[in-house]
Amino acid sequence: MSKSVERVRRAAHAAGLQIEIRQMSDSTHTAEDAAIQCGVTVAQIVKSLIFQGSETKDLYLFLVSGPRKLDLEKAARLTGESLHRADPKFIRKKTGFAIGGVAPLGHLIDIKAYADQCLMQFDVVWAAAGGTNFVFPSDPAALIRAAKAQVADIAG
Repeated sequence: MSKSVERVRRAAHAAGLQIEIRQMSDSTHTAEDAAIQCGVTVAQIVKSLIFQGSETKDLYLFLVSGPRKLDLEKAARLTGESLHRADPKFIRKKTGFAIGGVAPLGHLIDIKAYADQCLMQFDVVWAAAGGTNFVFPSDPAALIRAAKAQVADIAG
């Protein structure tokens, strides 16, 4: 198992979140791919999106339900600054995760996190576990707590 997957496992344990990381046989790179591999609806897939503040250059994590899109205006109101997609190399350097495997927890840096309120409607959601094709199921409230995310209306 990769260092980043092991980092997710340790971060979950430290946060009191019991997870079972699973390696899928096919791609989980997109929410649609992950839903097929996990046998759930696309809405039960947690996308971990990283955006960067235009003024501070800080990174922000947004946990969004699979078919939904981050509303940048709503997100900017929460963060207090306009946002843009962060460079993938910068994301990897700062968080320790490559795009497609960004997990909700286990980042190399402290990162301010926000969670799509729609995730709370499910008994179980699935999130990336830090590596290609590695995922884990979780109770959404427990996952959001472990990620230290603020539940908000951030997507449409």
